[in-house]
Amino acid sequence: MMELPKANDIAESALIGRDVVVGQGVRVLAGAIVGDGTMLGADSYIGAGAVLDAGSCSEIIRIEEGVQVQAAATIAAAVTVGREAIIQAGAVVTRAVPPYAIVSGNPAQIVGYTTTPATETELQPSPAPPSHPGRLDTQVKGVTISRLAKVIDLRGNLTVGEFERSVPFAAKRYFMVFGVPNAEIRGEHAHRTCHQFLVAAHGSCSVVADDGFTRQEFLLDGPEIGLHLPPLTWGIQYKYSPDAVLLVFASEYYDAQEYIRDYSEFVQLSRKVRGA
Repeated sequence: MMELPKANDIAESALIGRDVVVGQGVRVLAGAIVGDGTMLGADSYIGAGAVLDAGSCSEIIRIEEGVQVQAAATIAAAVTVGREAIIQAGAVVTRAVPPYAIVSGNPAQIVGYTTTPATETELQPSPAPPSHPGRLDTQVKGVTISRLAKVIDLRGNLTVGEFERSVPFAAKRYFMVFGVPNAEIRGEHAHRTCHQFLVAAHGSCSVVADDGFTRQEFLLDGPEIGLHLPPLTWGIQYKYSPDAVLLVFASEYYDAQEYIRDYSEFVQLSRKVRGA
């Protein structure tokens, strides 16, 4: 049986600008303002009193499928809000929002992530790392969390990993991320062939790993905790502590062509490779 198009529900008191593109199943509640040229993806929700206005007729706001912009939230710049993201009530957004992110505050910051693409279950929390040196499989395909050897000594403490042993590949390069404001996020890409091993050498940060089917969040809060992200894993780092230093080992030399930076492209490729 052919499915009928979903009807839109737009309140009479909502103000809709010129050339607004509206997908199927969109709801716009009373008092909302949707500026000229805005693109509202299918099944998106614009709450009461929300304002979507980029302030320029030459730049537009793109709201992807399933996004929720809650009551009195404001999107005040020409940005893309990724699919199924949630803009919480009263938030003020001036920068792009990744797919499935939950943002809050003024200026808006990422405070969490929502559902998995396939199952629409809640984002799975991080499993506790092994209690002794070793490696633990996670719910995300190929991703493992490890506890590295740690030696406590009055002269200074030590933690150590061995490539192709506790770190499951031979590294060709490393990089360090530091001085990241709490509002910022890093990553937001996948690799075609490169493995990565992440360690919070100082402070802490959270990492979201996504294989195109399942998403799980991990807390890196000690130099003895490592997270392995294999190829075709979408990775995001956020919630950096002010003193965080993230050390990343990579199995390949830098190659810009090796990165996948579009989430939709990543999901399609991931599912093709895995036969879904």
